[in-house]
This record gives sequence, structure tokens and C-alpha cells, in this order.
Amino acid sequence: MRQNYITYVLQSEIDKKFYEGFTQNLKNRIEEHNSGKVKSTKSRRPLIVIYYEVCYDKLDAVHREKYLKSAYGKRYIQNRLKNYLTG
Repeated sequence: MRQNYITYVLQSEIDKKFYEGFTQNLKNRIEEHNSGKVKSTKSRRPLIVIYYEVCYDKLDAVHREKYLKSAYGKRYIQNRLKNYLTG
């Protein structure tokens, strides 16, 4: 069976900023973020998943994560989730 890699975007409910990452187990990773085990998001909890994509190749997931962290990627998320973010 193929291993999936999930590229995800979280949003802090405190400052509304995004955090992008990738994982093989989204549920566990979200629990790590929200329990304070991830240094970069510890002070921004709680966080919610607002977007994710599944890749079958780790390098594809890494490239997608880097893209979503770029200015173009942030613009993509803003356009992709326009109704959610303005609602």
C-alpha cells in the first residue's frame, strides 16, 4: 500500500495567521500542534485545519509545502478559500 503525504494549512484562532506543513498522519500532527508540542505554533493555539492536499510522493509534498509558504502560495490559499476567509 502506498504511503500518503498530506500538505496542510492551519489557521490560528488567536491571530488568524496561517501555518503550513506536511505529514503522513494529519490527525496526530494536529494533536501535536494543539497540545503545544510544536515550537513554532505553541503560542498560537488553538489551530484549525483550513486546507489540505494529499500527495503520493514525499518530494511532491515538500515542494507543495514550500509553494504554500511563498507569496504565490499564500495568494493561492486566499483565492481558494475566499468565501471561508471573508465569511
